[in-house]
Amino acid sequence: MRDFDVRLAVKAALAKKYAGDVRTRIVDEMGIWAGSARIDIAVINGELTGYELKSDRDTLQRLDKQAELYNQVFDRVILVAATRHVDRILERVPAWWGVTVAESAGQHGSVHLRETRPPELNPAIDALQVARLLWRSEALTVLAKHGLDKGFRTKRAELLAMRLAACLPMRTLCGEVRQTLKSRQGWLGEPVGN
Repeated sequence: MRDFDVRLAVKAALAKKYAGDVRTRIVDEMGIWAGSARIDIAVINGELTGYELKSDRDTLQRLDKQAELYNQVFDRVILVAATRHVDRILERVPAWWGVTVAESAGQHGSVHLRETRPPELNPAIDALQVARLLWRSEALTVLAKHGLDKGFRTKRAELLAMRLAACLPMRTLCGEVRQTLKSRQGWLGEPVGN
């Protein structure tokens, strides 16, 4: 079972779950920490949910570092993993992470997904890391919307993110970031206007 097969199964399940839901955006390879880490699939709607995929061919070598980063940003994380990884994963990831087993379902690379542990809400999102998901122009727009842009219009992106994290309540900040990410144009190689 290859990563490609697991990804296809997860994307098909998400497409079915969110069919016709204009409030949801599904993004492949979403970067966090200024692109230094990427989650395999992100679902952006009333929450920011990350899906990390571990196929038979993957190792768990990077999992601890990935978990450390994802824990700071995502409302929920779901690890979709081949059966051989599940026991070690359950020992290593936080209890609030969801775990779904990906099993081969016959020939031609088809994959069956079986939820082992449902995801719960992240108890400790980091406001600064959430604010850093925004591009500079986006952060400035959010600051202006809340009357927080005076004296910051020419500042670099990091200072804008720090201002957002310090001045907006977590719920407001997360809502603004999600809304911005859902409507972002020209992201991840997408042509503007999609």
